[in-house]
Amino acid sequence: MKRLCTMFTVTLAIAAAAGQAVAAEDLLSRAKALFKPMPAKPPVLKGNPATPTKVELGAKLYFDPRLSKSHLISCNTCHNVGVGGGDLQITSTGHGWQKGPRNAPTVLNSAYNTAQFWDGRAKDLAEQAKGPVQASVEMNNTPEQVVKTLNSMPEYVKLFKAAFPADKDPVSFDNMAKAIEVFEATLVTPDAPFDRYLKGDKKALNKRETAGLKLFIDKGCVACHGGINLGGTGYYPFGVVAKPSENILPRGDRGRFSVTNTAQDEYVFRSPSLRNVALTYPYFHSGAVWSLKEAVAIMGSAQFGIQLNDGEIDDIAAFLGSLTGKQPKVVYPILPPSSETTPRPVL
Repeated sequence: MKRLCTMFTVTLAIAAAAGQAVAAEDLLSRAKALFKPMPAKPPVLKGNPATPTKVELGAKLYFDPRLSKSHLISCNTCHNVGVGGGDLQITSTGHGWQKGPRNAPTVLNSAYNTAQFWDGRAKDLAEQAKGPVQASVEMNNTPEQVVKTLNSMPEYVKLFKAAFPADKDPVSFDNMAKAIEVFEATLVTPDAPFDRYLKGDKKALNKRETAGLKLFIDKGCVACHGGINLGGTGYYPFGVVAKPSENILPRGDRGRFSVTNTAQDEYVFRSPSLRNVALTYPYFHSGAVWSLKEAVAIMGSAQFGIQLNDGEIDDIAAFLGSLTGKQPKVVYPILPPSSETTPRPVL
């Protein structure tokens, strides 16, 4: 009898293990259908092919504060590649210590977004690069002043000619933006644990992360956060079931409505990428939430009308942590020296 009991127990254990294996395989299959691994190589930009010279120029421009009127603010100021591509501020600080209206989205993997800015008002990274340079609350400069500044530095003139050899007048505001775009497109973060899981390594995620992935799919989070970038490719209302408090969803910021002037776009925003989300706090366009677990709980109640329990929140947050990829290694460039004709900073 004792031997029979032992055999029965072993049989149950084998059956349970087999069931778990089937469930694990099913979850992986579902995940493969909904998500894609982050490629190691940058995406090819339509109409703006990358060359080593153009990338080099873009890197210098990205880090050059002289694109701003004050000579203090660069693209990297608000999209710091050393801290997840954001600035760890509720909203960014710009010219004259002014505070911007929205939290700075990460620049990492941003080439995979369908459009740029929280409201999608820029169709690509080149168009986006022009906005902060001219915004009075950010870099507070003008295209004419930027071109004058760049033309005043012989090294920049040489780099622009090499990067845009077919252009009669290569030092232009448009080409500045195109160069920045190709550099930003290199800022991808492949080889996250979740990427390795999608490629077939089931051990790349631990038990809690795997449980979080299942919840992420089953609860409906994937509806807005799928694909390569786990988001960034659609526009969705914030507060489908219940609007968050006004500090999280400021009623004066009507989202994409300001772009389309269409009533159905009120409080609609482009879904953010969740890649590296554990690094890109504070959260939401308002930057009002510092805790990833709190952000998960808010999304559950606001978007789905459900109260996630502590275990579910912990599991989903653990899964989101598995989206942190290999961070780009960027050597801070030595910038072209100013000349006697370089415009002076205006604070």
